[in-house]
Order: sequence, then structure tokens, then C-alpha cells
Amino acid sequence: MVAGVKKATKKPAISYWSKKTCMCPICHKPFPREEMLSGNGRMIAGNLTEELHRLYEPSAKFGQVYPIIYAVGACPICHAAFFWNDFDVIDDKSSLHAIDDDEQRRKELVSNIFPHYRLDRERTLYDGAAMYLLALCTYDKVDASYIPTLKRGIICLRLAWICQDLDKEWPDHNFSVVSDIFYKKAIFFYQQAVVCETERTESSSSLANSGPDIDKNYGWDGVIYLCGLLEYKYGQHKDPAARVRKLEEYKTAIARLFGLGKSSKNKPGPLLEHSRNLYDMLNKEIEESKTITV
Repeated sequence: MVAGVKKATKKPAISYWSKKTCMCPICHKPFPREEMLSGNGRMIAGNLTEELHRLYEPSAKFGQVYPIIYAVGACPICHAAFFWNDFDVIDDKSSLHAIDDDEQRRKELVSNIFPHYRLDRERTLYDGAAMYLLALCTYDKVDASYIPTLKRGIICLRLAWICQDLDKEWPDHNFSVVSDIFYKKAIFFYQQAVVCETERTESSSSLANSGPDIDKNYGWDGVIYLCGLLEYKYGQHKDPAARVRKLEEYKTAIARLFGLGKSSKNKPGPLLEHSRNLYDMLNKEIEESKTITV
């Protein structure tokens, strides 16, 4: 070693490149799949938020990790992006053609928000955000048989979380504003997924994993809960009467679904507890609105 030159410290690995490549169904080019390593204290589970988002504690060795960013993949050639399993599932020709035709718009839209993203390196939190936005654009062109509405809701909610994390790292770049935008988009897609299920235009409740995060699947119950929670936290306030009608709708849905006030052995404990809290918050705002209008 040359005097005065310190040996570079190798950064502990957080992810690895899988030996099995992923084939892009759009441009038909293979690309390596990046996956997160999970052992040796990389993932120290923290609290579960009311949005069913699992937080992770930073470790002394690996620092802060963001497991959620590894759940989607993006082709570095055409920039089409999906949840990993859908690369092998989506084969509808009209969907594939629509995604292919939308390549330039997809790239430009994502570059406008995340201008420095790259798909040919170990992903950063910033790259992960861009990949999710690419996925949001991609699923916009996917046939209803692949349940794109609920998937876009999950993607928007995760994008809101990721942008909150970006805001913590770079507080002067307006990522909090971007996060609010994706929360509002999540409201639309989650509630529209329920409409699609009711009208049988998409089988939203049949999605194998409704997340919303990667650590646990809260299923259709979680979807109904999040419809109410997102409306309560991020819904509109310009029309008070319309807001109260929405809150009453979700108060009834949550009470019916979770049987609040009764024992429910079939519901996940955390989801049941959060649902009780949400029911109380909805009821409080509804009752307060009545006293204002009287």
C-alpha cells in the first residue's frame, strides 16, 4: 500500500444480481434482476404505521435500507416496469403493443420528475421511486384482466411513502409535495378498484397479494380499510357535505367488514386494531360536522 493512501472500505452489500435474467415482454431483451439480500441484520423491522407501511430501523453496518424499492423491476432498454411476477404473466398482445407505443411518453414523464434516474446500476431510493413511476405508467396500458387498477393504487401508495423518505434525505427538493400528489392518486385508484370489483369490470379482490407493503398481505380487508383511511387523511375538504357522505360510507363499510365491537378471530390483529381507531376517527369527525351545521 502506498504511504498516506487509505485502503478503500468496501460497502456492505444490500442487494445482488440474480443469475437468472429477466426477459422484457415489450422489447424482448434480457436484463439482470436485482434482489435484496435479507440476512445479517439488513432488515430490522420497526413499527407498522396506520397506513400498513412497515418501517425499518437503520443498522450500524448497513445503514437505512428500503426493502420496498426491490419489489418492481424496470427494463433498462424500453423502461417498461412491472411487479416482478408480471414480467412472465402479461402476454396480452394489445397491452404489449400499447406499452410499446407509449415508450417515449413514459420516459419523458418519469424524467420530468426524477431526471437523474438510472436503471443500469444498483438501485438507490431515488432510482426506486423512478421505477415505481415507470410501473404506474406501464400498468396504465394493461388490460383489465391483469387487475391494473388496484396495482396502480398500491404503486401510488408506495410512491407516496418513498417520496416521504426522499424528502427526509433531501428536504429542499419538494418531494413532500410529490408525496401528497401520489397519496391523492392512491385514493382514486383504491376507491376505483372497489368500484371495479362491484361492477365486475376487474376482479380486484382476486389479486394474490394486495399488500400494501411487502412484509404482509392484508388482502381485500386491507383494501377496504385503506379506502377509508386515505379518504380521511388525504381526501378533499372543499365540499364538507360530500366529505361527510364519504366518511359515513366508509364508517359503515369498516364496521360491517370488521365487526367492530365483537371478537374477530379471523382478522389480523394489527388491521383490526387500526380499523377500530379509524372507525373512532371517522365517527368523531362526522359528529363534529353535525354540530357545525346545526
